[in-house]
Amino acid sequence: MIAQIDKAKYYTSEEYLELEVNSLERHEYIDGAIIVMTGGTPNHNKISLNLSAALNFALKRQPYQVFVTDQRLWIPKKSIYTYPDIMVVDGELQLQEGRKDTITNPLIITEVLSNSTKSYDKDDKFAAYRTISTFQEYILIDQYKVNIEQYFKIDNKRWTFVEYNDLNETISLNYINFEISLTDIYDKVNFE
Repeated sequence: MIAQIDKAKYYTSEEYLELEVNSLERHEYIDGAIIVMTGGTPNHNKISLNLSAALNFALKRQPYQVFVTDQRLWIPKKSIYTYPDIMVVDGELQLQEGRKDTITNPLIITEVLSNSTKSYDKDDKFAAYRTISTFQEYILIDQYKVNIEQYFKIDNKRWTFVEYNDLNETISLNYINFEISLTDIYDKVNFE
């Protein structure tokens, strides 16, 4: 039997991890609170799959690792466990001490935006990600219309923003040799 999560209770990170390992659902942990993660839409899944497959293929035999959806990330300075839609790690994995299932060193993170998480992903979550020393690039992909926001670090505490909203455009990542057309990212996505 799976333990029930009391939404009013403060949980330690150890309690969260014990519950999460035995849970049928995925949950985020934000400084003592446990929040259930809802399932994705077909558009969300298509976009994640299109980009992660292209990244994985382009980066084979290179010192990068691509992870999708179910890979947990620990953000120690904010006491957050989360599951980014796509992460790219440069070189060897750095795992949370004592864990074999929780990454701490993403280079690039991508989130596919949903109506319920859009503001959080753009603001508080991005601020939390920026506390990770290895984190250099953030891609936000709208699943309801053609719109991608790219943020990349250019200096300590300085980030550049580029927006894409035309299927004929190509996005180039700054920290790895990779580019992809918006047509390929949005392949088979239905905006109706």
